[in-house]
Amino acid sequence: MPTNPKPRRRQRRRFSLVKTLRLLLPLALFISLCVVMCTPSHCSEGDGSETVVAYKAKTKRFTSVKQLETDSVSQHLAHLPEMPEPTRSIKVNYFGNLRQFFNDSNYVHWEEAELYGITPLTDTRSHWQLRTPIVKVTTCPDFFIDSLVYSRPYLVPVAAARLHEIGRRFRDSIDSRGGGDYRIKVTSLLRTPRTVKYLRRRNRNAIDSSVHQLGTTFDISYASFIASNDLNPRSVDDLKGILAEVLKSMREEGKIWVKYERGQPCFHITARKPQD
Repeated sequence: MPTNPKPRRRQRRRFSLVKTLRLLLPLALFISLCVVMCTPSHCSEGDGSETVVAYKAKTKRFTSVKQLETDSVSQHLAHLPEMPEPTRSIKVNYFGNLRQFFNDSNYVHWEEAELYGITPLTDTRSHWQLRTPIVKVTTCPDFFIDSLVYSRPYLVPVAAARLHEIGRRFRDSIDSRGGGDYRIKVTSLLRTPRTVKYLRRRNRNAIDSSVHQLGTTFDISYASFIASNDLNPRSVDDLKGILAEVLKSMREEGKIWVKYERGQPCFHITARKPQD
């Protein structure tokens, strides 16, 4: 009877350091590469670190997207967020009650605006059938355009020219009396019947026959002004008085009609048609 062969013993594999390193080396290299790529580099002396520091110092003032937009769109958009304090007085030639003096009625404004203004923009077609051209009005050294909700930044050329003149004369008046870098703030320009309808729900001064629809009229705030720096801080009351002086002179020169509004603190102004 044949005997069963003895079972073979399994030989244990010897640990090979070389083989282990060969297997782990690619993995270690891959991890090292990832770490190097994800770690920010630091500039050393002589490799451009001065440029990096200068760039950081230059861009340190940018703290929001709005500031970046302001700096890149127009230098005239930059201004102080609030009026500087404490203020110093400036000479103002007061001439009486502004509400009584600037009291040109809406009928006077409308009659003047119909002489050369546009027809109210009622639909898309009317935008292309203007009897008088309109120009875009943007923030500039003469004035600052506020955030417009119920109007659009357009005026007929005559009204735009009057607005620039008001802004220039206002700044010249301040400069001649001791200085102060201030601009007027324009709060409303061209409106449409649709925006007038929306506005009437919020502002009791708004009426259906708003002269703003003809592109000849704009509003200038007397409760807020734009300060570019705080070198010569002035009070709102003094700036309001100087603006009133400018409007009084231009009204007497036959250039504008003015209505002193109380519900919305502004001067409601319609440019008059130049005499031939």
